[in-house]
Amino acid sequence: MFHPSPYAAAWDAASSTLPLASLRGGGGAGFIKSPLSQRRLTQDSVELYCEAIGTPIPEIQWWFEGTEPNETSAQLWDGARQDRVRINATYNLHSTSTISITNLTFDDSGTYECRASNDPDRNHLSKSPKVKWIRSQANVFVIERPDIKAYVTSGSGKLVLACNMTGQYLPTQGHEWMREGKVLQKDADTSAFTSYTIEGKMEEHSGVYECVYKTNPVIKAHLNISVAPKVTAYKKSEHGNEGDTGVLVCKSSSFPPVTSWIWYKHGQEVRPIINGSGRYIIKSSGNKTELRILKLNIEEDSGDYHCNATNAYGQGSATVNLRVRSRFAALWPFLGIVVEVLVLVTAIFIYEKRRNRDEVLDDGDGGSAPLKSNATNHKDKNVRQRNAN
Repeated sequence: MFHPSPYAAAWDAASSTLPLASLRGGGGAGFIKSPLSQRRLTQDSVELYCEAIGTPIPEIQWWFEGTEPNETSAQLWDGARQDRVRINATYNLHSTSTISITNLTFDDSGTYECRASNDPDRNHLSKSPKVKWIRSQANVFVIERPDIKAYVTSGSGKLVLACNMTGQYLPTQGHEWMREGKVLQKDADTSAFTSYTIEGKMEEHSGVYECVYKTNPVIKAHLNISVAPKVTAYKKSEHGNEGDTGVLVCKSSSFPPVTSWIWYKHGQEVRPIINGSGRYIIKSSGNKTELRILKLNIEEDSGDYHCNATNAYGQGSATVNLRVRSRFAALWPFLGIVVEVLVLVTAIFIYEKRRNRDEVLDDGDGGSAPLKSNATNHKDKNVRQRNAN
């Protein structure tokens, strides 16, 4: 039977590293990290960590002593306690070891001891080791999990999530409401009741929520807002060229996740599209599905496609319209530009030609004008002469 080491108390009160000189001498093993005492609830899990150095690299073992008066220490192995114990160790430059215990019960309360030694005779059956195993201890206290009643009510366009801890419970210093690791609301209220209000409908806020009681240890309860799938198309209208591959995508963000996806073309509801049949390839994973149509055909593939999702609470669907264009459709914009350029060049050419012709006519009119003026002058002169006579 072993007793709590004075090092363990110093460890828990100070930090995770004890002075190395107090634990090792010469090339013996020494701790650089030791396990920390913890409080846990029944059904929770606990993890203890230990790290040692030395030359050669020391071995690490885990031992346990329960709370019963006459209980003796026993070594723990990977897979012990009906496979609830897991021990992982690495020996690279120094030794590290982690022991984890899941689904805790009251019998898991006690003192856990990390032992380290690099003496060659440490495990010899007849020889006594020259250097004793060094030890570091941590206490694990398993207490009963309080009962929490969690429920959701809806009405007047609101959702009210509530948790109420009944019976004997630990002192509470506040609450938090969380979803997917994000804190939605927190307070410093010490009561056993806490609530969180959401504006909107259940379909808009489905998912897993947590009410967290700030106790020691922390107590959590889960609330599920579960609805039928709310399906949306990634794009309501998709375009593809003849001969290419068309890709149609649908998704659902509702909880619980989709368990089954079905694709079918409008007017062919009785014949769902089967993955791998003909030119169809379907890839579905959880809340997303993708339909690929190989070598698109204008006559066969154009139209509306429906994606249908199913989970334990019902069904939901969305529609995607696929338009298949001629393989020459991509050339139409280019040909349009070419035509516009040709029209512009022709207009410029006609304009320049007409302008040049007008300039030639103007030059011809300018050369005959002086002759007309001279003839007029001679006529005027003859008239004056007649008047004089």
